[in-house]
Amino acid sequence: MLVNLKTESDENLVVNYQNTKNNLVVGELFKRHSLMCFTVCVKYLKDEDAAHDATMNIFEKLFIDLQKHQITNFKSWLHTVCKNHCLILLRKPNVLVSINEDEEENENLFMQLSNILNHDDDKQEREEKLQAVENAILGLKDKQKQCIELFYLKQKSYVEIAAITGYSENEVKSYIQNGKRNLKIILEQKGITIGLALFLWIQIRA
Repeated sequence: MLVNLKTESDENLVVNYQNTKNNLVVGELFKRHSLMCFTVCVKYLKDEDAAHDATMNIFEKLFIDLQKHQITNFKSWLHTVCKNHCLILLRKPNVLVSINEDEEENENLFMQLSNILNHDDDKQEREEKLQAVENAILGLKDKQKQCIELFYLKQKSYVEIAAITGYSENEVKSYIQNGKRNLKIILEQKGITIGLALFLWIQIRA
């Protein structure tokens, strides 16, 4: 039976996915909670790039994990998953985490993300940031823009993007990495961090 994914509760979406394995359901859950997940990861990892990668890894695993668990409160369950994922990463000696960053700066970043998550920040300021992000994305080379939009907005995997575009998986990874690097350079000039920018974009435009 067809359902309106945008109006269903998180818990109903989980049940729907368990019954149908419809990947669009996980995409809707990602849109709703990716910023919360990113916020938790920033708090523990204290590095935006590491937190961004951790968030993407967590949601990639949801396609499998949601089939294994009975979940009565998805948001609470996901919060615990994010926390545990970060703690596991912190135990690995090869994880690149900036542990010497200024704690006050990290706390300010965490509060900024929390405000956005709770819609307490100024709407006009948020829209201006989003417009700056979209302008920066439009300025990317076509292949970079295409791969970034498929990866972040459509939640496609490297394999799926390669199938859609005809690029190799290595080319897809390269276009996404180079695109992120170019976005970071452009947005930092405007005082916008790349991790925050991408998740604002996902939350509002996905």
